[in-house]
Amino acid sequence: MEARQLNARPSVVEVTDRAAFMALESEWNALVESTSNELFYRHEFLRIWFDNFAPGARLRVLTLRDGAGQLTAALPLWEERTSMYGVPARQLSAMANVHSCRFDLLAREPDAAARTFLGHLREAGGWDVLRLTDVPEGGAAWRLHAAAREAGLPVGEWESLQSPYIPLPASRDAYLGTLQSKFKANCRRRRRKLEEKGRVTFERVDGGLGLEGKLEEGFLLEQSGWKGERGTAMAQDARTRGFYTELARDAAYRQRLALYFLRVDGRPVAFHYGLEYGGRYFLLKPGYDEGLRECSPGQLLMEEVVGSCIDRKLSEFDFLGPDMVWKRDWTDKVRRHTWLYVFNDSAFGRALCAAKFRWGPAMKEVVARWKR
Repeated sequence: MEARQLNARPSVVEVTDRAAFMALESEWNALVESTSNELFYRHEFLRIWFDNFAPGARLRVLTLRDGAGQLTAALPLWEERTSMYGVPARQLSAMANVHSCRFDLLAREPDAAARTFLGHLREAGGWDVLRLTDVPEGGAAWRLHAAAREAGLPVGEWESLQSPYIPLPASRDAYLGTLQSKFKANCRRRRRKLEEKGRVTFERVDGGLGLEGKLEEGFLLEQSGWKGERGTAMAQDARTRGFYTELARDAAYRQRLALYFLRVDGRPVAFHYGLEYGGRYFLLKPGYDEGLRECSPGQLLMEEVVGSCIDRKLSEFDFLGPDMVWKRDWTDKVRRHTWLYVFNDSAFGRALCAAKFRWGPAMKEVVARWKR
């Protein structure tokens, strides 16, 4: 029996239902911790995402085990029917969306896992396009993309995000020394302006019996501004609200939750929904009272949160999401993220790739020139 195990070859197993996926939690997280150790790739994050954004969908989670049965690689996918330029297509999608922040292939040996998973997908079939969203620069999923290109499959890519982040020094003074004098003076002036309106306090919430009420305060504050007008606030969609509520409860249980508030006479005027993991702070959702825009409560809360992160000996503040002017007041560093596409090696797959990455862009350029 031992000899047969030693001679066994690595094998790919597709996990296609929730119960089987749930059974992977312990070894899945061990794999995460031994590779990228990224919060958004952990089993509990993916499970909460799936339960809220794709309940009932068919999973196609690829797992790779070595000869001893140890999990050495995983790629969490799900099936969806989509339309590309009006044509129905079968898509294998990352278990991720805009609320996931980043996604990647998990693998102890990325090159071998990429080739093995690609071979499995080609043999198994049942898909026209593989879409992996917001893969960070240097992520293991790039190896899968490269393996597909080398094998002659049609592929494509486009940069989706440049997410700013702050490497945190050992002291507040060291960090403040990196900021522009004019910006720091503006923050001081705006704080005085806000203090004229009442008593300004700073609060950190990491759980407790009052968590639901604090979350509701944050949801309402975020919805009161432009996000509410555009319909993108956390509380405006049942799936999104469910995701962030369940994520907060789970994070509080695991001692990762970090909600921050700036208050004036007890009333919240700025809010951060954040998580702490691996010595890093992740800002998932900010919000502020736009009626106090002249006081910049969002930036004043940023000042407090960055200081708190430094005091807590964290190594990084990750803004997540897209590059924005207000984020660049605090840092000049960004992480690039890219959507990676692999199309099946068929006439239909090649046509889809050409439509998305050649014909579509060419048509947009023609229209743009015509409008000038």
